[in-house]
Amino acid sequence: MSAASLLPPAPPAGSPRTVGELRRSGWTSRTVREELRANLLDRMRAGDPAAERWPGVVGFDDTVLPELERALLAGHDVVLLGERGQGKTRLLRTLAGLLDEWSPHVAGSPLWEDPFAPVLPATRALAEQLGDELGVGWRHRSERYGEKLATPDTSIGDLIGDVDPVRVAEGRSLGDPDTIHFGLLPRTNRGVFAVNELPDLAERIQVGLLNVLEERDLQVRGYALRLPLDVLLVASANPEDYTNRGRIITPLKDRFGAEVRTHYPVDVQAEVDLVTQEAAVGRGGVARVPVHLVEVVARWTRAVRESPSVDARSGVSARFAVAAVETVAAAADRRAAVLGEDGPVVARAGDLEAAVATLRGKVEFEAGEEGREVEVLAHLLKVATAETYRDRLGGADLTGVLDRVADGEPVEVGDDVRVDDLLARLGAVPGLGALCARLGVEDAPQPAELAAVVEFVLEGLHLTRRLAKDPVGDGRARFSARQRPRAVGEDG
Repeated sequence: MSAASLLPPAPPAGSPRTVGELRRSGWTSRTVREELRANLLDRMRAGDPAAERWPGVVGFDDTVLPELERALLAGHDVVLLGERGQGKTRLLRTLAGLLDEWSPHVAGSPLWEDPFAPVLPATRALAEQLGDELGVGWRHRSERYGEKLATPDTSIGDLIGDVDPVRVAEGRSLGDPDTIHFGLLPRTNRGVFAVNELPDLAERIQVGLLNVLEERDLQVRGYALRLPLDVLLVASANPEDYTNRGRIITPLKDRFGAEVRTHYPVDVQAEVDLVTQEAAVGRGGVARVPVHLVEVVARWTRAVRESPSVDARSGVSARFAVAAVETVAAAADRRAAVLGEDGPVVARAGDLEAAVATLRGKVEFEAGEEGREVEVLAHLLKVATAETYRDRLGGADLTGVLDRVADGEPVEVGDDVRVDDLLARLGAVPGLGALCARLGVEDAPQPAELAAVVEFVLEGLHLTRRLAKDPVGDGRARFSARQRPRAVGEDG
């Protein structure tokens, strides 16, 4: 992403530049809550699906999003409660997309004040002096979202504001509101402000949010100054029963109008969709990871979450699955580069093993599993591979592959096995086209895609005990026909 793409666009040409022009344009004031409610209802009535109302949010259509939308329609401040990596921050950031694209404000105001209803004493005095000539600026909705990651060292000055000693030194009195340097929250006036990991905020700092949530104003250092803020306050938090870092104080919890529980994807397809959306693979020269391998990673992630060896209270983030797919792609890129292979690079089943050791740090294991982390993850990966194989190829005719392995030489796979060598060792396989179709490979597959299909089929046949697989050194493994047990009294 370029730096230019992070900058807000320029306001539309001909936008009103004074209060008089703004009044003649027919613009009317409305609060942030009114704005969010009206725009959300308009999109619903227009038939916009949840994916368009909440771009980039996957797996919440029937659970989290209806609850969040009801909270917004009710005008409530919201706290999202859920384990790590459930998309809480992504969901909060999409709220800005429900605001008006452009919003006018008093030009030069630190609080982006409504041109028709300024709140700072200095701005009100200026409005009385200039009247319809008061300047108007325009703010894009992307600028109306503020966010603060709560940390134990966060201060009231960071969030609310503090006295600016420079302004006092310039000769202003301590009682002058102009000596206040406003914090992040008031500087998001007429917008949406999010506090991530709210329980990590010191309790005495949480107290400073009470007035904002209930009375809709703020107080700084005992000043006789009450500013009516127009802010939708949202927050994210992990369940308090396992954070061991802090809690949301009871009065603050009471002031949030809605608590919405998030969750991990409820089914494999939602997990696959999420990983496909987030993982940086298959573009920009990065190896492509076939959908059946993405499904393996999705099932693996779900198996890790459900494993008794893993601390269920800490959760297993969706970032685990995303990082796994990116690691698989990197393993494929490395293999192709070392072997000097040209053409598109496609990950194979053997590349999945590269993710085991690198991702163990993303999982919190139970105390009794110390030293067995890699073993546990490797076992769960095999289980996920076998489940995907049965789901994708259950009932498929695999006699072509079995016969080729039984009649020919054993087939070797590994980091130093080229695509052409793998396909040549197996030879022409009857029914391979049907297997490709079952695994989502389109017509006229390229050699790298065929190799990916073949290796996955071989691995699945091994995991279901229809082929033998033996390590042969140098990171290679050899697939061969399983030996039939001899009958009692059989010669040989």
